[in-house]
Amino acid sequence: MNIFRILEPKHLAKLNIYRIFAPLFKEMKIVRGRKVPSFYSGMLKNKVEELLQNALEERQDLFLISFSFGADNAIKVVIDGDKGVLVEDCMFISRAIEHNLDREEEDFSLEVLSAGAASPLTIPRQYKKNLGRDLEVKTNEDQNIEGQLVEADETSIKLTWKTREPKPVGKGKVTVVKEATIAIGDIKEAKVKIKF
Repeated sequence: MNIFRILEPKHLAKLNIYRIFAPLFKEMKIVRGRKVPSFYSGMLKNKVEELLQNALEERQDLFLISFSFGADNAIKVVIDGDKGVLVEDCMFISRAIEHNLDREEEDFSLEVLSAGAASPLTIPRQYKKNLGRDLEVKTNEDQNIEGQLVEADETSIKLTWKTREPKPVGKGKVTVVKEATIAIGDIKEAKVKIKF
């Protein structure tokens, strides 16, 4: 039995309880050619979030970067992994969601992607994964820093880099190692510097 068919206004009028459910029908949505209450998408979104969480608990080497749920039930999931993400990892997450939803009842599209090599780092776990790699960091004050990521925790990162500076005494230059500790909240954008 389809609850959304029962909850359509014409059926509720027969049950004389339309006025109780009327606020739910102020915003209606077309799903598979039928009008359904606006809370339908909310229920589907909650179900997808729960399935996604269960899948990530099962595969603790993977973690969520972003989750979006469009007005037309377009679901987009971006994941990353402590050791990278393979096509099989995306397929695992996709199946964990799609195989637990009934396409006869829910109309949706699902896209599961990995965070690309050129994608900005957005969560602390991504920084930890990239220890030892070179980063390009732009701070909220529009300061650009490039250096090797040598430390990362939940609140900050530390970069080191070499630069040539004039000798304190005499002529010429000397190589100096510099470092900067940056709070994650002060980072506008950070990307792994890809070397070819």
